[in-house]
Amino acid sequence: MADILSAAHFKDDTAARKLIESVRWPEGPVCPYCGVVNHAYPIKKAGWFRCAEKECRKDFTVTIGTVMERSHIPLHKWVLAFYLMNASKKGISAHQLHRTLGIRYQSAWFMCHRIREAMRSGGLAPMGGGGGVIESDETFIGRKKGVRKPKSGFGHKNVVLTLVERGGKARSFHVDSTRAADVVPVVRANVAREAKFVTDEASHYWEVGRDFARHDAVNHGLDEYARYEREADGSEYVIHTNTVEGYYSVFKRGMKGVYQHCAHRLIATTNSN
Repeated sequence: MADILSAAHFKDDTAARKLIESVRWPEGPVCPYCGVVNHAYPIKKAGWFRCAEKECRKDFTVTIGTVMERSHIPLHKWVLAFYLMNASKKGISAHQLHRTLGIRYQSAWFMCHRIREAMRSGGLAPMGGGGGVIESDETFIGRKKGVRKPKSGFGHKNVVLTLVERGGKARSFHVDSTRAADVVPVVRANVAREAKFVTDEASHYWEVGRDFARHDAVNHGLDEYARYEREADGSEYVIHTNTVEGYYSVFKRGMKGVYQHCAHRLIATTNSN
């Protein structure tokens, strides 16, 4: 880690700019106004180029059209923030970023939101297209505001529903409860009909499971955590919810150890699995 963070682009704006230019412009400067490639020349102002097209002739930098545009935060600190947010498996809070980068908390909060937006992968098309395997489960975390803790059960906690595509993405949603009325609409809206759907034995999945190519469940109540079946083509198909359980393990460590608090609203995250 120390050797990586000693790289010039983490300490110097010029080196950081050259790194970003090499990533964003591998074939030379691209004018963000007319789209011409490698037909611009540098001007006196550091990091600025002027388009050589007669109809354009506009000045630009590599940060135009990015989350860094018009930011007064040094460029090398943006690059370091990119690295820290991608390298931290359990996430990194804005407070930690502001301490590490030596910037105001408000600036770190601003950076976190912009970087997360840049990392978001387009729209939310149905998961499991082409016959992928989708695992679904719920977890309880935090505490609902104004709700007293009962003698038993999790009625005082927030419910998070997560869909995970094996080898793909994960989406998490804050739902009101684990009732079918709250869970089923989310599943139907986010899982492709040709997907293989895998859950635990929860009864709210029984009906919606019929909507998909196949629905398999493991019975955790009977200490069943994985089941193996042979497909028609001879390949082995493993029925389990270990992928989504592993996701929750990382998610909870991040919430409890990194963020400590999260607003109680719908979560629509799309993260790498």
